[in-house]
Amino acid sequence: MPAIAYLECALCFHRLPADTPQTLCPIDAGSLYVRYDMDALQKTARREHAAELAAASPASLGMWRYADVLPDAAPVTLGEGWTPMVHSRRYPGLFVKEEGANPTGTFKARGLAMAVTMAKHYGLRHLAVPSAGNAAGALAAYAAAGQIAAHIFMPKDVPFANYLEGVLYGSDVTMVDGLISDCARIVGERIKQQRESGVAAEDVWFDISTLKEPFRVEGKKTMGYELVEQLGWEYPDAVFYPTGGGVGLIGMWKAFEEMEQLGWVSGKRPRMYALQASGCAPMAKAYDAGNSASEFFANAETFAAGLRVPKPYGDRLILDIVRASGGSVVASDDAAILASILDWAKHEGLFLSPEGAAATVAYDTLLASGEIKPGERVVLFNTGAGLKYTDVVAEAMHLRRPGSLPTSLPVGGIITPV
Repeated sequence: MPAIAYLECALCFHRLPADTPQTLCPIDAGSLYVRYDMDALQKTARREHAAELAAASPASLGMWRYADVLPDAAPVTLGEGWTPMVHSRRYPGLFVKEEGANPTGTFKARGLAMAVTMAKHYGLRHLAVPSAGNAAGALAAYAAAGQIAAHIFMPKDVPFANYLEGVLYGSDVTMVDGLISDCARIVGERIKQQRESGVAAEDVWFDISTLKEPFRVEGKKTMGYELVEQLGWEYPDAVFYPTGGGVGLIGMWKAFEEMEQLGWVSGKRPRMYALQASGCAPMAKAYDAGNSASEFFANAETFAAGLRVPKPYGDRLILDIVRASGGSVVASDDAAILASILDWAKHEGLFLSPEGAAATVAYDTLLASGEIKPGERVVLFNTGAGLKYTDVVAEAMHLRRPGSLPTSLPVGGIITPV
């Protein structure tokens, strides 16, 4: 694992030391990237080493197979990463990156594993996060694994699994009558109150909101390393990524830059497609208007909870990446998203998350328009397991449990009480 050379603002390129916890750039409040001595890494880091490390480890290394390009710290890990690349049965060029196989059932496990790893490295005792749901569940799990207190704020109508996770893992959970933006405001207010009231520095919460600390991006970038390695160290033609906060898209672009500097991959980078729900589509609206940043999306409403982010903090970065890559931003309505969930379950055996289905709908749309060619190699991210959304998907389907539950169940020929 390499030492961090410095942290760099993604907007103004101001550098900060990494020996103490940092949040945002003090000059323009830009997000911070972790930077390494790439000249030194070019001499020591080999792409084959990832597979060698994984083969030599008795436990699953997951994303930590890329230790050569991750911070030098003892991992707080549950085996996250190295998720399956599933070849579609119907579309020859399409591969689904199944992030539902992560320990907490979504891609959020990667970013929060890294963020909690570094929090423990720095000796932080309290972590706080506003979440649309899945980041909260992941923080709760990794904070429990790292024995750090977690303070979670979620909209009250998130999928029930997200609330259950927070409680089950022992986090401090607050359900908010509002959106993730309201949760973020409350977290900021609580931290400000703590500082003003003289709470001991070690007991003040550390905010690990999306793109307001540097290490969630660093965990998410491993998706970029993985998809390239799983494709034989070659780029696909396009990447379809459901985009709420957009950390994964930003992280993958960072990974592509690093791999090119190391000589691990060459050729044209993939076109990056950011997928949203029509009921909360700030990035699609900004992209279509030719704007460099998004505006707050009022009255956001979609059953794809992870896409219900009315104003992504990294909006400028997302738009820059999409445009530089030659991709686009596509929004689909909830009816189409639900239809794609049902279609993929019936014909591919995959229970997609609503966010993942926003990507499959967009793929069908762009395939039909000719923007995506049938022979192009496309990696599409299903960012979470559909099983984490059973309540919201069933509600969208108007599905209810039939009849009444039995009072006993047969088990191995024996009738047992429920």
